[in-house]
Amino acid sequence: MSELVTGEAVALELRPARLPSRALAVLLDLVVAVAVYVAVTVALVVSTASLDMAAQTAISIAAFVLVLVGGPIAVETLSHGRSLGKMACGLRVVRDDGGPIRFRHSLVRGLIGVIEILMTFGVVACIASLVSARGRRLGDVFAGTLVVRERVPAAPAGFMPPPPPWLAGRFSGLDLSAVPDDLWLAVRQYLTRMGQLDPRVGWAMAERLASDVAARTGAPAPREVPPAAYLAAVLQERQVREARRAFGGPSAGGGPAATGSMAPQPSVPPPSATPVASPVMPPVTPPAVPPNAPSPGARPEVSRDAPSDDRPGTGFVPPA
Repeated sequence: MSELVTGEAVALELRPARLPSRALAVLLDLVVAVAVYVAVTVALVVSTASLDMAAQTAISIAAFVLVLVGGPIAVETLSHGRSLGKMACGLRVVRDDGGPIRFRHSLVRGLIGVIEILMTFGVVACIASLVSARGRRLGDVFAGTLVVRERVPAAPAGFMPPPPPWLAGRFSGLDLSAVPDDLWLAVRQYLTRMGQLDPRVGWAMAERLASDVAARTGAPAPREVPPAAYLAAVLQERQVREARRAFGGPSAGGGPAATGSMAPQPSVPPPSATPVASPVMPPVTPPAVPPNAPSPGARPEVSRDAPSDDRPGTGFVPPA
């Protein structure tokens, strides 16, 4: 990796391209340029057959300069340092400060490239690239440019170890709402990289992070739990709550995980597998009913001739 400092004093870590990849990119560019030059030359020979020898020679030189010199300069300028060969090899030409190149950078590189690549068959460019610490040829030195790799192999993602099984659900009653996001990020980064740290340094960092998390939650970290295991268990509890909040769950809207209550929940005994006999009630004997008594659901018969003191509910007063 090479550290480049931008105009804003920002350090950039870039990987300079070495001689094999640069030589392959130049070879691909030359193959394309020569193919285009041959096609243009054939077309010019056919179209200028009626001209004299001096005109044909002048046209051939102009075609050589335009195709083999002006073509790469125009392509690098328009693509900001990515020719066809560099695109195939994952390379790019940048300035010394990491910025994109301009026309003057491409012009200097192209003109010097005619001497160190075309006229010397790349011998001067190979020697200069081998001698340079960052693999630069003479055109890069005079233009103030650098060829870097764009496709860098990705580093393997850090593995975050899970908490011990005996800590599962132990911190379900903690109030994690006061823990800021930057502290969670620091905990996650420590857990993914603690295998790369010195044991003493990692232990001290875990204690500091555990104390910060415990101060935000309001409950001290258990002394019998290692700091790294405590951080892993608390982070897993937060992930469980976030998953419940996102996908829904029995305790997404309440319960100890959502309210942060530390009070123990009453335990409900499991239903017994032994059936319980229901108490036997003695039979109830219905009371004796007289033969002339009306049925319970029937309305009592009222004689039409019997005088009634009740007024009808029709709203009319009977005549006197």
